[in-house]
Amino acid sequence: MPDTRDAEPVPEPFAAAVAAIRGVELRAALTVTEIPAPTGLAPYAYALAADVHGTPHGADSALGTGRFVLLYDPAEPEPWGGPFRVVCFAQAPLETEIGVDPFLADVAWSWLVDALDALGARYAAASGTATKVISTGYGELASQGDGAQLELRASWSPLDAEASSHVEGWGELLCMLSGMPPNGEGVSLLSAHRITRD
Repeated sequence: MPDTRDAEPVPEPFAAAVAAIRGVELRAALTVTEIPAPTGLAPYAYALAADVHGTPHGADSALGTGRFVLLYDPAEPEPWGGPFRVVCFAQAPLETEIGVDPFLADVAWSWLVDALDALGARYAAASGTATKVISTGYGELASQGDGAQLELRASWSPLDAEASSHVEGWGELLCMLSGMPPNGEGVSLLSAHRITRD
């Protein structure tokens, strides 16, 4: 069946949420770009990619990278508890000593929840996973030594179309995972430039 969404008007709540996201200001340390949204998750979706310290999208940042997807389904799927759902992830390398901290996953989750709460984001049905990876190089990769990485995948249901605080919370999480203190002074305007990924 052909996709006819382009011929249909975009629902006003989704259009309002996207407009709110496009107007948000994030830290200057983040390069944020619109990317093609995943298909099949909801009738309407909008997606962003972010990299820390200006690493071009498509190349992994040495400090951190993430994705943010806003889903909208007027049918209000029961697990969502409403028409909106956010799915996101944030990933950053760590010093090995930090990577073995047994409380690291709890801290990462609390950073996300605290950022959303501090920014006044209204949401429900939050869920997620935190994954720590510790690696050691051998043979040709022995020179890389030990390394660690933390990835947080999360989803929650925004309770209204005011989505800017949800994007800001995700941006704060990504910056904190990358070793920055919360609430930096420098911010940059989110670009609405759309790119095509290879």
